This record gives sequence, structure tokens and C-alpha cells, in this order.
Amino acid sequence: MRNVLITGGSKGIGAAAARLFACQGDRVFINYCHSEQQAFSLCEELQKQGCQAETIRADVSDSAEIHNMFTVIEQTCGGVDVLVNNAGIAQTKLFTDLTDDDWERMIRTNLSSVFYCCRAALPYMIRQKFGRIINVSSMWGQIGGSCEVHYSAAKAGVIGLTKALAMEEGLSGITVNCVAPGVIRTDMTKHLTEDDLLALCDETPTGTLGTPEDVARAIVFLAADRSAFITGQTLGVNGGFVVS
Repeated sequence: MRNVLITGGSKGIGAAAARLFACQGDRVFINYCHSEQQAFSLCEELQKQGCQAETIRADVSDSAEIHNMFTVIEQTCGGVDVLVNNAGIAQTKLFTDLTDDDWERMIRTNLSSVFYCCRAALPYMIRQKFGRIINVSSMWGQIGGSCEVHYSAAKAGVIGLTKALAMEEGLSGITVNCVAPGVIRTDMTKHLTEDDLLALCDETPTGTLGTPEDVARAIVFLAADRSAFITGQTLGVNGGFVVS
């Protein structure tokens, strides 16, 4: 049984990944910050199915809270074997209207959190010569998104961190990969109108929008033993919206 920590695991892509990991026999730690009710409901759902699942609260933009979260996990089960850095926020705003707080909050939540969690997870992974780190970026981190400059910059940073860390940790038996979702039906797309969503469908070669489960399956694949020779890669889950 592997210990899997999923940040932002209470809903959307994180919850879908938690279900898949738990159902294949992994012990899942569902991290949340504000979505306590959703996290507890998901945990209860999985436990009723006979799965190993626990909730753990931490603001992943705060390095002290990250340290405390990993300390609790280490005291509970030794450490994290699979880390899924999924927590994130989005904001649509003209670049010229962005404030210092907008920028700093985006970078802390979407990029610094990945650094904090990787730093906390690696000592245990290095000691045991095994680890899987999967970071959730975005197709906007690959190509840039208008009115989402700060979001795109943070997600591009996640891709860069993934590549560099994979190079550094390969000899320790640790793989580090990234998934870059396209337009996925989650809370992050709720602000879009149906016309907006239809337009995005038309721009997507498959003619559909993605689901959290689409991304979760990619995450679970990259965490599997059969993917041990894959590292430093960014897997686009976008219906062909971005082809690289």
C-alpha cells in the first residue's frame, strides 16, 4: 500500500484522483484548506467502500502549514510515496489591472506550494529510493492565456520546476512529471457562460470539454510502476487544444 497525498483533493480533479488511487488500494490523504465539508464527505464515501482515506487540512501557500502536514503524515505512516500537487486558484483579469496581491497570491498558491510540498516530501522519498511526484499545471502554462498572465506564469513555472527536479532526482528512484489539463468542467470553469463553453468545445479537436476523471487517469498512470521510465514530462490532457 502506497501513501498518496493529493493537495486540493476535496473536489474536481483532486477528488477524482483520490477516488482512483483509493480504489486501487492506496492510502489517500485528502488535503483541503477551505472545503472541509467536501473533503469529509469524500473521505466518508471512500471509507464506506473499504478504502483507506484520511483528510488533512493545510494552506499549501504557507510553508509552515506544509511542514506541519508532512509531520502528521510521517507520524501516521512514515511518509508520502506519491505526491500530487493539484491545489490551485484561477483569476481572469487584465494584466494592467493586476495588483501586487493578485500576483503574490497566484504565485504562492500555484507555484510556491509545489516547491514547499516537493521539498517536504523528498527526504523520505530519497531515503527509500522511490517516489512519484505529479504536478498539475495547465495548457495555459504551455502557451499562455490572455487575461490570465499571472496564472499562466505560475503554471509555466510548475512545468520548469518539474523538468529540473526530474533531472536532479532520477538517480534516487524518483520520477517527477506534470499534467497540463485543457478546459475541464470544474469549479474553475463555472464562471464561463454556456456560449463560452460551446466556443471552447468548437476550438477543441475532440469537440468536447474534459472531465476531472480524464485528468485523474493521467495522474494515476504517471504514478504507476509501469511509468517508471517516464520523468520530466508534461502530459497534455486537453482534447488536442494544444499539440506540442
